[in-house]
Amino acid sequence: MSFLREVEAAEAERGPRLSNLAFGNPQDLPMRGYVDALQHAAEPEHKDWFAYTLSDPGAQRVVAESLRAELGLPFDPEDIAMTSGAFGALAAALLAIVDPGDEVVMNLPPWFFYEAMIVSVGGVPVKVTVDRETLDLDLGAIEAAMTPRTRAIIVNTPNNPTGRVYPPETLERLATILAAASERNGRPIWLISDEPYRKLRFYGAPFTSPLSLYPYAMMIYSYGKILLTPGQRMGYLALPPTLPERRVVRDAIMTVQVAGGWLFPNALLQHAIAELEPMTIDLSELARKRDHLVTALREIGYEVHAPEGTFYLLPRSPWADDHAFTRVLIEHDILSMPGAVMEFPGFFRLSLTASETMIDRSLPGFAAAFAHATTHPAPVSATATVGVSR
Repeated sequence: MSFLREVEAAEAERGPRLSNLAFGNPQDLPMRGYVDALQHAAEPEHKDWFAYTLSDPGAQRVVAESLRAELGLPFDPEDIAMTSGAFGALAAALLAIVDPGDEVVMNLPPWFFYEAMIVSVGGVPVKVTVDRETLDLDLGAIEAAMTPRTRAIIVNTPNNPTGRVYPPETLERLATILAAASERNGRPIWLISDEPYRKLRFYGAPFTSPLSLYPYAMMIYSYGKILLTPGQRMGYLALPPTLPERRVVRDAIMTVQVAGGWLFPNALLQHAIAELEPMTIDLSELARKRDHLVTALREIGYEVHAPEGTFYLLPRSPWADDHAFTRVLIEHDILSMPGAVMEFPGFFRLSLTASETMIDRSLPGFAAAFAHATTHPAPVSATATVGVSR
């Protein structure tokens, strides 16, 4: 766990002067409305208020109505499985559809635990790197990766860490590729659409859910991103209304949620969902931080894409060894994440959940680190490739 040890050492040594842009953790107090919602939900209305709770029907109705309004698809409340965050939703999806030996395509850079979770259910990860210039899906590589053993593909949009929102024409072509491969294989290839950042888009950037284009799909969602409360584990796994034999899939998901270690959110969070569903962090503030940091980094000389969504930036590293460069940033009191940790070498990730004070304080350090990297060769070092928690 080399990278995490470096983080701990930097935090211990540099303390409050360190600008932590590595992780998507809150740097300010939670929204007052969030706390109020939990307090309201904590007041019991009947004896079973805190009894064993599967997917609460009231919570399912809230989610289905919200999805209908947002995406224009007639979701059925019974097709919503309430889960312990996106983590629990992905675990339930993989347990329900993947058998030992099945291949699951994942795009790089990935969320840290895709590979481990695929392996944990006996699946075989098949890795395809996105286009390193456009950061869009490499559809040719995805099509080439399809084999008779392909069972699923995971697509994360908006993407962590690139910030790319995949356009409808890309997703339509992907759906065509999956339909053709499914026909050849004689069984459907599932599309697991990982959408925890769906509502975190800048300036109304358009969004298309893959569920509107392909029937054999599942949607993963987490409230921890839009509310910036990653420690409060609530999300859902949603099936599209176009999915054939939905009842069989519903039953399989509920079974694996129980057998997989009770992959349901706690009762309190489900009771609070009517208040939580419309709530968001300040997206205009997030956009200001994005614009400020992107502009400042470009003026220094960094090459950085302005993300359409999420709360991450992914600049190119001035050195090919991104891990070595992030160590230089630590010397200037900036904590970032090497691209090698995300199987995307040559880049590094910054989180916009950092406070405005942290971002402002970090800019001279970014300039000094860039000047150093462009006037000195990269040292020879071993690059860590270790996951961190979502």
